[in-house]
Amino acid sequence: MLEYVTDADDPRLSDYTRLRDVELRKSLEAERGLFLAEGEKVIRRAIGAGYPIRSVLTTRRWLPSLADVLGDALVYVVSDEIMAGIAGFKVHRGALASMERLPLPSVERLLKGGARRLLVLEDLVDHSNIGAIFRSAAALGVDAVILSPRCADPLYRRAVKVSMGAVFSIPYARMDDWYEGLSRLREAGFQTLALTPDQKATPIDTVKLSDRVALLLGSEGDGLSSHWLEEADQAVCIPMSATAMAAGVDSLNVVAAAAIACHGLMRNTGQAQLDRTL
Repeated sequence: MLEYVTDADDPRLSDYTRLRDVELRKSLEAERGLFLAEGEKVIRRAIGAGYPIRSVLTTRRWLPSLADVLGDALVYVVSDEIMAGIAGFKVHRGALASMERLPLPSVERLLKGGARRLLVLEDLVDHSNIGAIFRSAAALGVDAVILSPRCADPLYRRAVKVSMGAVFSIPYARMDDWYEGLSRLREAGFQTLALTPDQKATPIDTVKLSDRVALLLGSEGDGLSSHWLEEADQAVCIPMSATAMAAGVDSLNVVAAAAIACHGLMRNTGQAQLDRTL
């Protein structure tokens, strides 16, 4: 259903207004149970993952590109000027969609769902980092992601955008008990590996991986808490170049480290799956 809107202050556009006020966006998303998807590709992935459409905001020029997936969804059509004014910038990807959130699965449900490789994120608060890590995890075949209570929201607009919709393709749950959370993973049969920049830790590519492995990644500045480092079965590291270390470059940012670690986490998974079928 198309509705043409000529005023940026029209109350029908309330899901999309004041996007630059971060605290207001967080409050609205929590209250209304919504998130915003930006661009044709991301909107298509959200729809394909089963998220209901509340409405779509677009311009005449971009309307045909989404016509095949919108069905009878409510579509607000505005001018380029109104779109840029609402979004705070020129929207090059053509459209914004207000989507309804789906209930998150519990950690227990993820653990019982056959997952073999998990990422467990502790207190990552940057939405761009969350989006990039989800993209790496999805691309490299990680089965699911578990978030500590204080991690940033994967469905916040920036995270969705950076992930290119990968947040819709990998299951995730939020841990409600940070202190005892790792014991629940261990009880479910997961080997827990704590990624640290400490070069005294075991190189991740030399660790003997069990059938079920959970890789723990810490916050952008401080890394993993001492509690999670101590609770994990083993501390692992990504070996740094000796030359770089001598020059003071002793670690990677969390996104790069996550991508490399995910690649290491997935080694031999194909052979393990084959062994289970024999």
